[in-house]
Amino acid sequence: MSPAKPVRVAICDDSRTYAHALRRFLEHDGDMEVVGVHSTAEELLRALNRERPDLVTMDLELPGMDGVTATERIVRGQRPVPVVVLSAHARPGSERAAAALAGGAVEAILKGALPLTEAGGVAASAVRRRLRRLTRAQPRPMPAAAPRIPRSTPRRGGHRPVAAIGVAASTGGPQALAVLLTELPADFPTPIVVVQHMSVGFTEGLATWLDRQTPLPVRLAVPGTIAGPGVWFAPDGGHTTLDKQLNLGRNTRTGGRHVPSADVLFESMAATLGAAAAVVVLTGLGRDGAAGARAVLAAGGVAYAEDEASSVVAGMPGAAAAVGARVFPLDELGGALRRLTPAARP
Repeated sequence: MSPAKPVRVAICDDSRTYAHALRRFLEHDGDMEVVGVHSTAEELLRALNRERPDLVTMDLELPGMDGVTATERIVRGQRPVPVVVLSAHARPGSERAAAALAGGAVEAILKGALPLTEAGGVAASAVRRRLRRLTRAQPRPMPAAAPRIPRSTPRRGGHRPVAAIGVAASTGGPQALAVLLTELPADFPTPIVVVQHMSVGFTEGLATWLDRQTPLPVRLAVPGTIAGPGVWFAPDGGHTTLDKQLNLGRNTRTGGRHVPSADVLFESMAATLGAAAAVVVLTGLGRDGAAGARAVLAAGGVAYAEDEASSVVAGMPGAAAAVGARVFPLDELGGALRRLTPAARP
């Protein structure tokens, strides 16, 4: 059997020193090949058809066209390519990486999180393995924002009363969340708790960006807060849980692949809310959320999953569907949530 072709990567970064180090890092194992290094987005865009990369790494601050605009151009082009943002500008509350993710980037990684000087280490191998997996993502442009029509929330639904909704997302999640949350009215009464897999440092910026884009308020899930109506994002560094009184909790255990984990959130909802729990698994790599969805269904709750056609990566929703979650296209999930009957507040 012939060896697999190396993954073709184009780098866009205006620091020649950093781009050189990144090139050595990516090519260390011999299964990734850097086919172009570009200091401006305009130069990269002109070279895409010639270089035909499988993956693009994109800095956000560039001379001329910025990385957010360049990402949108690539994803909306005739030959969309997965874009990974490499940014040194992910201070708490920064919205720039969130805008790039919503514009079509499949991942955002802090530059400082890449062990460029230890290319042969375990952590470096894990990063390269993840980047290779991201070449399988199908980037999609962000749809035009729906008008913020003040829809009223149906007071009668086809399901039992629901006290809270948990949402899981990973690769492609920021776009999917923007679509889903825009479909919900400002008076949507059921709290929504979100676990979005992201590199440390980007979650707060995504929450801030979504708060500006969607009718519902979007905040971080501060432990000890009661989850009222709106959207609550699980913060970095631990697992978010929910109890019967809708108190947001914090579990600092470090086991498992993802921190925060959708399975931990969903399982806490199954244990405390039972049949009054609803969960949604959106696009993403891996299986996080599937075990939790199974627990919610076993407790009498409801579980939904994004369909394969609308997912950037169908791993997570596919795993949830396999345990019994009902499957909907992304643009129909908001309607499914609006049809749920809100439970009385505890």
